[in-house]
Order: sequence, then C-alpha cells, then structure tokens
Amino acid sequence: MDPWHGHYSSRAAGMVASEVRALFAVASRPEIVSLAGGMPYVSALPLDQVGQLMAELIGQRGAVALQYGSAQGDLGLRERICEVMALEGIDAGPEDVVVTVGSQQALDLLARVFVDPGDVVLVEAPTYVTAIATFAGYQAELVHVPLDDSGLVPQALAEALGRLAAAGRKVKLLYTVPTFQNPAGVTLSAARRAEVLEICRRFNVLVVEDNPYGLLCFDGEPVPAMRAGVTDGQVVYLGSFSKTLAPGLRVGWALAPPAVRDRLVLAAESAMLSHSVLTQLVVERYLATQPWPEQVKVFRELYRERRDAMLAALAAHMPAGVTWTRPAGGFFVWATLPDGLDAKAMLPRAIGARVAYVPGTGFFADGGGRANLRLSYCLPPADRIAEGVARLGEVVTAELELATTFGRGGTR
Repeated sequence: MDPWHGHYSSRAAGMVASEVRALFAVASRPEIVSLAGGMPYVSALPLDQVGQLMAELIGQRGAVALQYGSAQGDLGLRERICEVMALEGIDAGPEDVVVTVGSQQALDLLARVFVDPGDVVLVEAPTYVTAIATFAGYQAELVHVPLDDSGLVPQALAEALGRLAAAGRKVKLLYTVPTFQNPAGVTLSAARRAEVLEICRRFNVLVVEDNPYGLLCFDGEPVPAMRAGVTDGQVVYLGSFSKTLAPGLRVGWALAPPAVRDRLVLAAESAMLSHSVLTQLVVERYLATQPWPEQVKVFRELYRERRDAMLAALAAHMPAGVTWTRPAGGFFVWATLPDGLDAKAMLPRAIGARVAYVPGTGFFADGGGRANLRLSYCLPPADRIAEGVARLGEVVTAELELATTFGRGGTR
C-alpha cells in the first residue's frame, strides 16, 4: 500500500498515464512496426553541424549559456521566433512572446492561469491526448466539439456554447489544433477559421491555437495561422521547435496579449524559475546560422513520402468499411473501423502481429473513440510503414471475421 494514500490532492488523484506513453515500452521493440508515437525523424538533421554549433556556443558563450535566465526567455530567441511565425502570416514583436519548455508547458501555464475547478474548456473531438490530461489535471470539465474533414464544425461550436451559456456554465477556453490536427490530421478551412473566431468573440471565449505542425505542409505555402491578422487579444498562439528541429531541446513558446503574457511569465517563474539558457541559445544560433527553411523542406519531403506510403498501404490492405483521413501535412492519419469493432480491444492482437497504433479512446475525455485509431507515419521508413499497415490489415480482417461469426467485435 502507498503510505501517502489520503495525502494526495484531488488534482493528483485524476492523473493517469497517457495511452501513447503507455505504448512506448512495447512499441520500441525492434520486431514491432510502431505506427503509434508522433516522434520526429531527427536523424534527418545535420547532426554534425548541430554538434559543432553547440561546442562553439559553450566555448564562446559558456558563462552565459550555463547561467540563470529570464522566465520570459532569451530576447534573441524571441526575435527569431517572430521571424518563424511570420511564415504563417503572424506579425508580432518579441515583447509578447514567452519561451516555454516545449509548447506543452505553455498549455500547462495557460491552464494554471485561467482554469478554476469546474470551469469548462472546449476541445475538438478527438483532441491532443496530453491536452486532455493537462486540463483535467486542473479540474476543468472538457466538452468536445466534433470535427469533420474541414476541421472543427462551427455550427456545433455555437450550439455547444449556447447550451453551456443557458446552463450558466463558465467556458474559459477553446483549445484547437487547427492545422494538420493531432490526432485526426485534418485542417480547419479558412472560412471556418474566421467563423470560429467570431463565435468565440460573441461568447467571450479565449482561443488557444496550438500549431506545432504548421510548417510541415506537403503542398504549397504554410496555411495562415488563426492568429494571423488578429489584434484584439482573442487568440493565444502556441508554437514549438519539437517538430521542425528537435524535441529533445524542449523549446516552445506562447504568443499572448500583454495582460496574459505577464501572467504567463509569473506562472513560469513559480513553476521553474527560468528556462534552460543553453537550449534556448542553441536554437537561436541554429536559426541564425543554419539554412533552417531548407531543413524544414527536407522534413516536408520526408514526411510527404511516408504519408504517401501509408495512404497507399491502407488502400491496398484495409478491408471494406475502414475509412481514414488524408492529411495535407503533419504526422498523423486517423482511421475509423467498421461498426462493431473496438480498436482498444484489438490492440493486443495487433501487438501479437508485431504492429502498434494508438487506440482512439486516448483522444477523448468522454469515452468516445472506440472505433478509431491514430496511425503515425513520421518515424518509420516507407517500407516499414507498408509492412506495418499490411500486418494491421490482416488483424482488422480477422476481427471482422470474428464479428461476423460471433456478432460482435473485439477479441473472444
């Protein structure tokens, strides 16, 4: 027994391991094709140049890099971040940027600043698994708003907000991943972006735009961010270098209106005093000295090839009745099984067939997603993706045969 049972806070009692993290130990076995984790292919980076940059940084600025820093983040890095955001149409100054430990910390800080127990946070259905854990950890009530192939459905958003207002519920935030969404891979259309912002203005709800995949578009130029052109403080934008540089550096940011920015800085100070100056300066030097837009293009082409391999394999190996999204960027395909099949119950059979995925239940706070699974194409090479999808197709076919024989899905 835990000797501290009864001492933990009610917040801690709600902490559970994410379904993605729980799979890591199994999915990392070499014989298993992992279509589970959204891990960037960092081997495509010029690692020798990054190593040399880090060595030069320590040699030239070690006394600064290894010292305490500002809770808002290094000014030089914040200036570079503004240059990155300009690619998505955002005109911002470094004074409104707060550097964070990945965009995940920005999400936690926003929850700390805005959410009281019992407040409502609106999220997409499905939504990013760790956002669910973060908001639930601050004892928010999560209300899902449905997606379709064009992203968040504005009419459903307006109806949800109307119902909650009529019930006297306080809605603090709308959390959205509008571009190459995690886990569904869909992108909110331009017309819907404007409509969603207008609905949230009408109901006085702050929009949190989480955009880690925005530069990883497979065709054309990056999609303009929701924050682009917004000057009334309606949107807090979250960005990250985890997908376009390296997650191990743990550098992200929030772009927020001044009053929110100030509170985020205070929350960051209380959470961890200051960020790692070393990793901030590594990212700043990388952006200043390396052809990083060309490196982003390398990632785009790499992930496009792997996306194409996954879509082709799904078309070749999935039985009739299985459907899936066709992402225009990012890391993920969202698949839906025929009626009667349960992706979570099917997972042990898939692991036995040496392929891993994430069941859809991890991306819902209300028990939904049993017919869904998230498939990631960012890490395995194209031939392994094809092999893994072929194995998965055999598993789904076997599950369908069981459902036909016994009148239900899942394992016996």
